[in-house]
Amino acid sequence: MHCIIGLGNPGKRYLLTRHNVGFLFLDYLSQKLKIPFSAGKGDYYFCQSTILDKKVILIKPTTFMNNSGLIIDQVDFINHDNLEELLVVYDDFHLPFGTVRFRPKGSDAGHNGVKSLIYYLQSDIFPRVRLGIGDEFDNSIDHVLSRFEEKELEKLPDIFDFAYKGIKTWISSGIDNTMNNYNRNVLNLLG
Repeated sequence: MHCIIGLGNPGKRYLLTRHNVGFLFLDYLSQKLKIPFSAGKGDYYFCQSTILDKKVILIKPTTFMNNSGLIIDQVDFINHDNLEELLVVYDDFHLPFGTVRFRPKGSDAGHNGVKSLIYYLQSDIFPRVRLGIGDEFDNSIDHVLSRFEEKELEKLPDIFDFAYKGIKTWISSGIDNTMNNYNRNVLNLLG
Protein backbone atom coordinates (compact mmCIF):
# COMPACT_ATOMS: atom_id res chain seq x y z
CA MET A 1 0.00 0.00 0.00
CA HIS A 2 1.31 3.44 -0.94
CA CYS A 3 1.06 6.25 1.60
CA ILE A 4 1.31 9.96 0.73
CA ILE A 5 1.79 12.46 3.55
CA GLY A 6 1.23 16.14 2.81
CA LEU A 7 2.77 18.61 5.24
CA GLY A 8 1.16 21.80 6.48
CA ASN A 9 -0.25 23.66 9.47
CA PRO A 10 -3.85 23.19 10.62
CA GLY A 11 -6.38 26.00 10.83
CA LYS A 12 -7.89 28.69 8.58
CA ARG A 13 -5.06 31.10 9.37
CA TYR A 14 -2.60 28.94 7.41
CA LEU A 15 -4.93 27.60 4.72
CA LEU A 16 -3.49 29.27 1.60
CA THR A 17 0.03 29.92 2.88
CA ARG A 18 3.08 28.68 1.03
CA HIS A 19 4.04 26.39 3.91
CA ASN A 20 0.74 24.55 3.40
CA VAL A 21 1.34 23.53 -0.21
CA GLY A 22 1.55 19.87 0.93
CA PHE A 23 -1.97 20.11 2.39
CA LEU A 24 -3.22 21.96 -0.70
CA PHE A 25 -1.83 19.25 -2.95
CA LEU A 26 -3.52 16.47 -0.95
CA ASP A 27 -6.79 18.43 -1.06
CA TYR A 28 -6.37 18.55 -4.84
CA LEU A 29 -5.81 14.77 -4.95
CA SER A 30 -8.79 14.15 -2.69
CA GLN A 31 -11.04 16.13 -5.04
CA LYS A 32 -9.58 14.48 -8.14
CA LEU A 33 -10.11 11.01 -6.67
CA LYS A 34 -13.54 12.06 -5.31
CA ILE A 35 -12.73 10.78 -1.81
CA PRO A 36 -13.19 13.16 1.17
CA PHE A 37 -10.88 13.25 4.17
CA SER A 38 -12.00 11.77 7.48
CA ALA A 39 -10.61 12.19 10.98
CA GLY A 40 -8.08 9.50 11.86
CA LYS A 41 -7.54 7.77 15.20
CA GLY A 42 -4.89 10.31 16.10
CA ASP A 43 -3.59 13.71 15.01
CA TYR A 44 -4.35 13.37 11.31
CA TYR A 45 -6.95 13.31 8.57
CA PHE A 46 -6.85 10.60 5.94
CA CYS A 47 -8.60 9.21 2.90
CA GLN A 48 -8.12 5.98 1.02
CA SER A 49 -8.45 5.39 -2.71
CA THR A 50 -6.73 3.67 -5.62
CA ILE A 51 -4.35 5.03 -8.21
CA LEU A 52 -3.51 2.69 -11.09
CA ASP A 53 -5.30 -0.11 -9.21
CA LYS A 54 -2.97 0.30 -6.22
CA LYS A 55 -4.33 1.16 -2.77
CA VAL A 56 -3.22 4.64 -1.71
CA ILE A 57 -3.68 6.41 1.64
CA LEU A 58 -3.46 10.22 1.81
CA ILE A 59 -2.55 11.67 5.22
CA LYS A 60 -2.59 15.25 6.53
CA PRO A 61 -1.11 15.60 10.04
CA THR A 62 -3.12 17.96 12.27
CA THR A 63 -0.15 18.74 14.47
CA PHE A 64 1.72 21.89 13.59
CA MET A 65 4.52 21.52 11.07
CA ASN A 66 7.33 21.11 13.63
CA ASN A 67 5.55 18.06 15.11
CA SER A 68 4.52 16.34 11.88
CA GLY A 69 6.44 13.20 12.83
CA LEU A 70 4.16 12.52 15.80
CA ILE A 71 1.75 10.78 13.44
CA ILE A 72 4.29 8.06 12.62
CA ASP A 73 3.41 6.16 15.78
CA GLN A 74 -0.33 6.86 15.32
CA VAL A 75 -0.80 5.71 11.73
CA ASP A 76 -0.78 1.98 11.10
CA PHE A 77 -0.85 2.45 7.30
CA ILE A 78 2.90 3.16 7.10
CA ASN A 79 5.04 0.14 6.30
CA HIS A 80 8.25 0.80 8.25
CA ASP A 81 9.92 -2.13 6.50
CA ASN A 82 9.30 -0.60 3.07
CA LEU A 83 9.60 3.17 3.23
CA GLU A 84 9.85 3.23 -0.58
CA GLU A 85 6.03 3.13 -0.52
CA LEU A 86 5.91 6.34 1.53
CA LEU A 87 5.95 9.72 -0.24
CA VAL A 88 6.12 13.05 1.60
CA VAL A 89 4.93 16.23 -0.15
CA TYR A 90 6.10 19.59 1.16
CA ASP A 91 7.15 23.14 0.34
CA ASP A 92 10.68 24.17 -0.57
CA PHE A 93 11.74 27.82 -0.49
CA HIS A 94 15.06 26.95 -2.14
CA LEU A 95 13.18 26.25 -5.41
CA PRO A 96 11.50 28.74 -7.74
CA PHE A 97 7.72 28.75 -7.69
CA GLY A 98 6.34 26.03 -9.95
CA THR A 99 9.25 23.63 -9.54
CA VAL A 100 8.49 19.98 -8.82
CA ARG A 101 11.39 17.93 -7.46
CA PHE A 102 11.14 14.21 -6.64
CA ARG A 103 13.91 12.60 -4.53
CA PRO A 104 14.42 9.07 -3.13
CA LYS A 105 15.93 10.24 0.18
CA GLY A 106 17.84 13.09 1.77
CA SER A 107 18.31 15.40 4.70
CA ASP A 108 15.64 17.74 6.00
CA ALA A 109 17.42 20.71 4.32
CA GLY A 110 16.12 22.95 7.11
CA HIS A 111 12.47 21.93 6.76
CA ASN A 112 11.15 21.31 10.28
CA GLY A 113 8.27 19.08 9.18
CA VAL A 114 10.66 16.76 7.34
CA LYS A 115 13.08 16.94 10.26
CA SER A 116 10.31 15.70 12.58
CA LEU A 117 9.40 12.86 10.21
CA ILE A 118 13.03 11.77 9.93
CA TYR A 119 13.30 11.76 13.72
CA TYR A 120 10.23 9.57 14.23
CA LEU A 121 10.92 7.29 11.26
CA GLN A 122 14.57 7.03 12.35
CA SER A 123 15.46 7.20 8.68
CA ASP A 124 15.86 9.76 5.91
CA ILE A 125 15.51 7.11 3.22
CA PHE A 126 11.97 7.72 1.97
CA PRO A 127 10.78 9.33 -1.28
CA ARG A 128 9.62 12.91 -1.26
CA VAL A 129 8.37 15.56 -3.63
CA ARG A 130 9.37 19.13 -2.97
CA LEU A 131 7.13 21.82 -4.43
CA GLY A 132 8.88 25.13 -5.05
CA ILE A 133 7.18 28.07 -3.37
CA GLY A 134 9.56 30.78 -4.59
CA ASP A 135 13.17 31.47 -3.74
CA GLU A 136 13.23 35.28 -3.76
CA PHE A 137 12.51 36.81 -0.36
CA ASP A 138 14.09 38.73 2.52
CA ASN A 139 12.88 36.65 5.47
CA SER A 140 12.26 32.90 5.09
CA ILE A 141 9.78 32.65 7.99
CA ASP A 142 7.67 35.53 6.66
CA HIS A 143 7.87 34.02 3.17
CA VAL A 144 6.68 30.51 4.05
CA LEU A 145 3.85 31.86 6.22
CA SER A 146 2.72 34.33 3.55
CA ARG A 147 -0.28 33.60 1.36
CA PHE A 148 0.17 32.69 -2.28
CA GLU A 149 -0.46 35.59 -4.63
CA GLU A 150 -3.62 35.38 -6.75
CA LYS A 151 -1.67 34.70 -9.96
CA GLU A 152 0.19 31.88 -8.18
CA LEU A 153 -3.05 30.34 -6.93
CA GLU A 154 -4.24 30.25 -10.54
CA LYS A 155 -1.16 28.22 -11.51
CA LEU A 156 -1.37 25.69 -8.64
CA PRO A 157 -3.80 23.33 -10.43
CA ASP A 158 -1.36 22.96 -13.36
CA ILE A 159 1.52 22.35 -10.96
CA PHE A 160 -0.51 19.85 -8.95
CA ASP A 161 -1.68 18.04 -12.09
CA PHE A 162 1.94 17.65 -13.20
CA ALA A 163 2.96 16.38 -9.74
CA TYR A 164 0.03 13.93 -9.80
CA LYS A 165 1.29 12.50 -13.10
CA GLY A 166 4.67 12.11 -11.41
CA ILE A 167 3.05 10.28 -8.50
CA LYS A 168 1.37 7.87 -10.91
CA THR A 169 4.80 7.18 -12.41
CA TRP A 170 6.25 6.68 -8.90
CA ILE A 171 3.52 4.14 -8.15
CA SER A 172 3.92 2.29 -11.45
CA SER A 173 7.66 2.36 -12.01
CA GLY A 174 9.51 3.81 -9.02
CA ILE A 175 11.25 6.98 -7.98
CA ASP A 176 14.18 6.90 -10.44
CA ASN A 177 11.93 6.93 -13.49
CA THR A 178 9.83 9.63 -11.85
CA MET A 179 12.87 11.85 -11.24
CA ASN A 180 13.99 11.44 -14.85
CA ASN A 181 10.64 12.56 -16.21
CA TYR A 182 9.14 14.96 -13.68
CA ASN A 183 11.89 17.05 -12.07
CA ARG A 184 11.34 20.43 -13.71
CA ASN A 185 9.66 23.79 -13.44
CA VAL A 186 6.09 23.35 -14.65
CA LEU A 187 5.76 27.04 -15.54
CA ASN A 188 8.52 26.62 -18.14
CA LEU A 189 6.44 23.87 -19.78
CA LEU A 190 3.33 26.06 -19.82
CA GLY A 191 5.15 28.87 -21.58
